[in-house]
Amino acid sequence: MSRMEKAFALFDAYNRQDPHILTMEGIAYPAEYFYAQQCWHWVRRLQPDAGETLLLASRCQHIGRWEIPRSAYPAGKAGYYSWRTGLAKFHADKAGGILTGIGYDAVTTDAVRSILLKEDLRNNPDMQVMENALCLVFLQFQYEDFGRQQEEEKMIRILKKTWAKMSQPGRDAALTLPFSAKGKELIGKALQG
Repeated sequence: MSRMEKAFALFDAYNRQDPHILTMEGIAYPAEYFYAQQCWHWVRRLQPDAGETLLLASRCQHIGRWEIPRSAYPAGKAGYYSWRTGLAKFHADKAGGILTGIGYDAVTTDAVRSILLKEDLRNNPDMQVMENALCLVFLQFQYEDFGRQQEEEKMIRILKKTWAKMSQPGRDAALTLPFSAKGKELIGKALQG
């Protein structure tokens, strides 16, 4: 087993502890384990020659996310942003500890942490690939269910923000996803505005 495979195995084992279960095509998965796999698959699809740092980051993007629930922070926009910032640091620290523990050097570990923290997003091509992958995971696996719980105007705003985060390869991939009629309609409205 290579060191990267060992890192993947440790990330996966950690994420398999997620108590939140989702079912896809009749198979139950711990949620964060499933989403990490999908993020990794999207990164590999978007950038077949992705380097080790990006592949590592894609497999641990939201490692242990269930350990810091949204309810641990105040309600409202400020609380939400504090939660997201706290989560990013938690993910970076957790992943960094695992990588250091299996012998990765500080340069690699810091590069993975930087991607997880979304530092210098618009100037780091690896970070943009990761952002595309994260948006695609949302659109492919979460958007339709989430959209049923929200008002149309809010969903259109969310879709506009999601679209703005992606570069052209991510947008092109998004347009190949099999959305429902309502899902396509909302995306159409978001892209018109």
